Amino acid sequence: MNAGILGIGKALPEKVLTNHDLEKIVDTNDEWIRTRTGIEERRIASDDTDTSDLAYEAAVEALKNANISAEEIGLILVATVTPDRPFPTVSCMLQERLGAKNAAAMDLSAACAGFMYGVITAKQFIESDSYKYVLVVGAEKLSKITDWSDRNTAVLFGDGAGAVVMGRVSEGRGILSFELGADGTGAKHLYQDEFIIMNGREVFKFAVRQMADSSVNVIEKAGLNKEDVDFLIPHQANIRIMEASRQRLGLPDEKMSKTIKKYGNTSSASIPIAMAEEFEAGKIKDDDIIVMVGFGGGLTWGAIALRWGK
Repeated sequence: MNAGILGIGKALPEKVLTNHDLEKIVDTNDEWIRTRTGIEERRIASDDTDTSDLAYEAAVEALKNANISAEEIGLILVATVTPDRPFPTVSCMLQERLGAKNAAAMDLSAACAGFMYGVITAKQFIESDSYKYVLVVGAEKLSKITDWSDRNTAVLFGDGAGAVVMGRVSEGRGILSFELGADGTGAKHLYQDEFIIMNGREVFKFAVRQMADSSVNVIEKAGLNKEDVDFLIPHQANIRIMEASRQRLGLPDEKMSKTIKKYGNTSSASIPIAMAEEFEAGKIKDDDIIVMVGFGGGLTWGAIALRWGK
């Protein structure tokens, strides 16, 4: 019994904040941001839009795409570091709003790797036959914890949500292998006080190494070769970090998702948003081998190899 993705959706705020807009807020410029991060613009949620609103939009789209009703969902997992409030959880708010009255619900916090942790947690419940369908959402309103006077972090982050409905898929499809990890000794390099605090140099060194290593590890665990990979969906944190994973797998440029240009770093939402976008564009097809890989504060990381399709 393999667990896989049955439906996918995303949600992004309407407001676009460009690099040129940021030039008016903080001491930076478009060329500096583009060459160092690959970001040209990001989406920023309005004051009256919160994480649960974005999560709801993405979840509705994912359920529709999976052709599954909310009442059929057995468990809701929301990965976020920006909940509306400490409690109730975003997942409980989402359960009520969706009408998913039969679902258990909890939030997960593994920063930008949260979606990966959520997907692998869902896998265990599905493959143990505990739940038939699990809704996994990565949702963030990072704008509310971003220091807009700090040019090292203000240029990086955006808001958004991505969601998947997971359940049983046919033999040979679904999640083939995974890797989750953490290194708490690196917590001091990326954390939230009032706002996001980051030692960019140390995080960069860690991410380049770990993203590349984990990408290779899940391919080997699945009994595959690098040549078998059809598409790479890395956490959209920095184009140079993403390129390190692509080059390690020997993939051509067109086989890596690069939504960072439009949306920046949306933390736990970045991988499902990117996946939804590539699926909608027809770049992900049945039986494609997909590698998803991400890292986040903690420090945490996760990677998954899966064969797409139901």
